[in-house]
Order: sequence, then C-alpha cells, then structure tokens
Amino acid sequence: MELDKNRIPEHIAIIMDGNGRWATERGKERSYGHQAGVETVRRITSECTRLGVKYLTLYTFSTENWNRPDDEIAALMGLVLSSLEDEIFMKNNVRFRVIGDMQRLPDVVQQKLRETEEHTAKNDAMTMVVALSYSSRWEITNAVKSIIREYVFDRSYIEQLKEGWVMFPEDITEELIDKHMQTNFMPDPDLLIRTGGELRISNYLLWQIAYSELYFCDTYWPDFMEEDLHKAILSYQQRQRRFGKTEAQVEEQENKA
Repeated sequence: MELDKNRIPEHIAIIMDGNGRWATERGKERSYGHQAGVETVRRITSECTRLGVKYLTLYTFSTENWNRPDDEIAALMGLVLSSLEDEIFMKNNVRFRVIGDMQRLPDVVQQKLRETEEHTAKNDAMTMVVALSYSSRWEITNAVKSIIREYVFDRSYIEQLKEGWVMFPEDITEELIDKHMQTNFMPDPDLLIRTGGELRISNYLLWQIAYSELYFCDTYWPDFMEEDLHKAILSYQQRQRRFGKTEAQVEEQENKA
C-alpha cells in the first residue's frame, strides 16, 4: 500500500531508542551506536523533507541521561558538536531548533547550538527540533515558573495595584501554558514514533502528545530505514483521529469537507 501524499503528518516526533543495545550486540562501545544513529538522523531527515513533513522533533538527550557514565555523556556531547557541522540542514533547506535545559550543556555545545540555529534560520522546507537535556516534567515545571515570573515578579506590587491587576486561577488556561512551553513555535505532534522495542514515552512531550498517534517498533534506531518510516506513516494514515468525538461525528465532518 502506498502512502497518501495528502495525509502526511505535519509534525513527527521520534524517540530514537536502541543505539547502545545495537552497538553492544555487535561487541562495540555504546558510543559506536550513537555514531551510527547520526547516520539514521541524516537519512530520516532527508526523507521527511522529501515527503513534506514540516516538523521533525528528535529526542536526543534527556535530563535523566545526565545520570549515565561520564565517558558516554562526553562522547554524546562530542557527537552533538560534530553532527551540527553536517550540511544536511542547508542541503535539505532545513531549519534547526533546539529545546531543553541548555544551561546544563557545556559552553562550547551551547555556542554551537546557537550558531546552527542562526545559520539555518531562513530555511523553510522543514524544521528539525532537537530535544537536548530535555524532559517533559522539566518543561512543564519551567513553564509554570515562567508564568509566575512574567505575571507576578516582573511587575512591581505598586504597578499591580495601580493597574488593578490580580491573577486569578481562571487566568491559567491551556493557551497560556502553551505559550510558555518550549514548543510554542510549532503544532503538537501528529505522530510519535519510538524505536528499539520499548513501550513507554520516557518523559517526552507529555503535554504535546495528548492526541498524537503512537507507533512503536522493535527496530533499533541505527537500523531504522526510510521503509520503516513509511510503515509508521502508513499506520498513522490508516487510523481515524477523533479528538474525543465519535466515529460517526468524524465521518459526518469529513463528508461535509
């Protein structure tokens, strides 16, 4: 069955799992698997661009990953630097963005991330978003802090009295929280893919995937090919997205369109 080019997900998020196990099964260091995973990122980025995907978000390094051995963390940080040298962004007209707790990253990595964002800012075929030093609970907590900082601490008490301004519980809306999330520049994922055989979300985009379609496969990330991406998208296209409505309501709405 061929893909319906008119129903390509606008936003695909991927948990790129299995690099370490892939390397271990081959008698290699885990870093070897991460290097192989970068090649997969290149392939999948190019294919997503070709298919017309507008946003590709990749779970690269979680806040929990800081608990990994120091040598593996160092290798991953080095890999981030070397992979950002790749001309895949310019070749495919891809914009680069990053989400996560940047302050925990080495200064040289932070600088390279900023440079890559600036260098690719005008590319508009697709936006690749790297979730680096990221976790969803951290992001939601950070959003709450940002709201308090903006609406309470950034206003003096006297100014608030003059304006007659008070924040009530009713002022906290989904739209306000969305505005303060790190992903506020893009739509929620239509499709979330996890490779590597694990059946969990691992603290990734929990707020944003409320109605995303989920796809799990046993393939390790280094072995994830364009054909595997097509299978995931085809699975997505065969589903009916109801967003809380009944099947009959969705069908009636589609018939009117």
